[in-house]
Amino acid sequence: MSRAVLIDCDPGTDDAIALWLALASPELDLRLVTVAGGNVGLERTLPNARAVLGLGGARAPVVAGAERPLTGAYRSETRVHGTDGLGGVVLPAGPPAAPGLAADAIRDALRGAAPASVTLVGLGPATNLALALATEPPLRAAVAEIVLMTGAVGEGNWTPAAEFNAAMDPEALAVLLGCGCPVTLATLDLTAQALVTPARVAALRAGPGGRCRAACGDILAALPPSKRLAGRGAPLHDPCAIAWLVAPALFTHRPAAAEVVLDGPDRGRTRIDRWQRSDRPVNIRLLETIDAEGFFALLGERLARLP
Repeated sequence: MSRAVLIDCDPGTDDAIALWLALASPELDLRLVTVAGGNVGLERTLPNARAVLGLGGARAPVVAGAERPLTGAYRSETRVHGTDGLGGVVLPAGPPAAPGLAADAIRDALRGAAPASVTLVGLGPATNLALALATEPPLRAAVAEIVLMTGAVGEGNWTPAAEFNAAMDPEALAVLLGCGCPVTLATLDLTAQALVTPARVAALRAGPGGRCRAACGDILAALPPSKRLAGRGAPLHDPCAIAWLVAPALFTHRPAAAEVVLDGPDRGRTRIDRWQRSDRPVNIRLLETIDAEGFFALLGERLARLP
């Protein structure tokens, strides 16, 4: 049976590819997509999500959510994704967004669901998911797993200490880490192993497929090599979270304790105790390694199924 999934995102180049991977995977039943301001602001991320899903032939509703974090002001990140969020790749306009607000839509989807039957996937700042779970705690019983692309064991990519999604709304991330639901983290340390290179772009473009595969190739080709990773390639962050749900055999993982720093110069840093050396309780599954060749083979195989 396929797994019921709600995806919260902020497209974003890697979000787009993650959404296409989810759509192309029969293991997943995509019920809802919610959108935060995230990388380039809600005025861009919402139409981007609509366009990505429309190109992929999705029927899941797309609902707008938080424009800013729980506290503080919104900050954009255009250096990787460009000012349009998709690296300059133009997609046809998608269907209109569904009415309402993301947190309400998430709560509606969880109400009446069987215990531990719905997986929440967070590919951007955690604001929408935190608002939904914090304002109606009994709904947590319906959550099977929360899978987040966020955080870092080592250095960050927004500040020396913090990864972008965690830094944009650390209070929201703290809500999810402390909510009692099973939480899986795909951190920068994991996604640095899934590098987009010219050879991998060429291989993907050479395979069968339609408009989504062609757009994916264009988006991947637009990604700048990471200075943080010495120019070896561009880490493909968000699709790793989807791949965990589709092909967990590609990963190794361990239980760990995680918390997020809320104050000071390290605000947004995720303190992850991989070896349980502190008295903090285990509250996450940490994805540690990914079979990169298997991951890109999976991506190519699934993209061939989309229009």
